[in-house]
Amino acid sequence: MTEKVLMSGNHIVGEASVLAGCRFYAGYPITPQNELTEYMASAMAGLDDGTFIQAESEIAAINMVIGAAIAGCRAMTSSSSPGISLKQEGISFLSAMELPAVIVNCMRGGPGLGNIAPSQGDYFQATRGGGHGDYRNIVLGPASGQELADLTRKAFDYADKYRTPVIILQDGMMGQIREPVEFPEPIKIQELPPKPWKLDGAKGRPSRIIKSLLLDPKVEEDLNWKLVKRYETIARDLQHAETYLTDDANLVIVAYGTAARIAKGAINRAREEGIKVGLFRPVTLWPFPKRSLVDLSSSVKNFLVFEMSTGQMLEDVQLSLEGRSRIYFHGRPGGVVSTPLDIKKVITDCFKQNGLG
Repeated sequence: MTEKVLMSGNHIVGEASVLAGCRFYAGYPITPQNELTEYMASAMAGLDDGTFIQAESEIAAINMVIGAAIAGCRAMTSSSSPGISLKQEGISFLSAMELPAVIVNCMRGGPGLGNIAPSQGDYFQATRGGGHGDYRNIVLGPASGQELADLTRKAFDYADKYRTPVIILQDGMMGQIREPVEFPEPIKIQELPPKPWKLDGAKGRPSRIIKSLLLDPKVEEDLNWKLVKRYETIARDLQHAETYLTDDANLVIVAYGTAARIAKGAINRAREEGIKVGLFRPVTLWPFPKRSLVDLSSSVKNFLVFEMSTGQMLEDVQLSLEGRSRIYFHGRPGGVVSTPLDIKKVITDCFKQNGLG
């Protein structure tokens, strides 16, 4: 059994990506994710086959990732909110060219330049496909240091399996907090599944072409429907969520990431006072774990969505439940972080105001 290591969230993602076989990283500095870029600079320098590039811009970084992905390399970039906005065209290109890559967003307060405090205002951008065209990204919402390590490994595997970008959606608090984690054994790159589509030189074989400029509308339509079928497969295979104390709950909080950790502390305090409240935590933000939430709604008729935003995941909860249960909302945007005591009061008020028992 491997020993646990105390590391910050940003460093955890860096180490986990290297162990997952990432050998190309391009990024550009922006707070609060700079520790990840710093870590990758050091880690790649220690590898014979590793490449680190501090690009001249976020736009350059994502396009460098496109080149590395075309060559078959496990590639990653990272940034924070406004930097991810600049990468959106490149992420759309990755989707159109069916290329695997991992993009880490360490969210900060916004919109605009905002501030460097932790927030969850980028949910729409990540889960709806923030660039142009009909496409989706797999989006993972870790809620702990250990889950950062585990989901980073899965992100690279999902990206390769489905030939699509995968976004790890954390936030500034998660990136800075230090926690003990246990890392999986490193992947042997030579044992990864082959990528017969990659461009590595046409030696005795027909040339391969990877592009996203499809001037024939019918060819473009065919690509779009091909991607839709892939997204339907992903939506069927990858709906993951955690439930906590939901068996007898009169109210279930729906929250992800740091907000879910805060909510869990509030739930424990409320339970001490006999208040029957539980937690539903989406782990995959896209595809959203609709099936599990609908199943839960057969016994729970009251849900409280808590986000560090003005309400974005709220829409997915509403679309999933389709009137099956009552939905309440509490949000704190702009980098304001609620405490477990704050959310415990929200729970108590919700019970009193709505007669939940």
